[in-house]
Amino acid sequence: MIERNRPKTAERATDRRNFMLGGGAAIAGISALNFLSGPASAAAVKRQLKTAGEGDVGILQGALALEMEGIAAYTIAGGSGLLTPGTLKVALVFLGHHKAHRDSLANLIIKAGGKPVEPKTDAEYTANLNLGALKSEGDVVKLAAALEQGAANAYVGQVAALQDRSIGHLFAQLSTDEAVHWAVLSGALGNSVPAEPYLFG
Repeated sequence: MIERNRPKTAERATDRRNFMLGGGAAIAGISALNFLSGPASAAAVKRQLKTAGEGDVGILQGALALEMEGIAAYTIAGGSGLLTPGTLKVALVFLGHHKAHRDSLANLIIKAGGKPVEPKTDAEYTANLNLGALKSEGDVVKLAAALEQGAANAYVGQVAALQDRSIGHLFAQLSTDEAVHWAVLSGALGNSVPAEPYLFG
């Protein structure tokens, strides 16, 4: 159940927030999932990302990198043949949400005078997310749930760091979408509702 895994989930959520705060993780060639599961400390990652953008644009770049990773996960896993029609239909809805998130974030970066980070190749995402290890629909849903929970935590965790309150409003909207995705996927896995409050952030 989710409750039993909470310490590990909380640790990964903290790492995902730090990843986003670091900004241009895609520029540095660091995968979000590798960062979540790797041994590097937050301080070490921040040193690696020292040349990346700072402030709101840096946070937006990190958010964009995470959204592009989510898009790749849904696209590649969705085309794997592992999903039943009903599950694939839901996955495509979530994919559409992530594409809209990507576009909103990229537009804000451009308006701020920045250049949006580029997505990695499908081969890189497959390797970084270990998508080749997915053998069943359950595997796909479990991975998607973990990514959605991490994304919700990341957005909630960065609201206070943003200087532009309008971006904070967008992050609140994005975190809500991710939380809904996680709830649907967690329910599909048969997980019980966590007893404790404050599930994200």
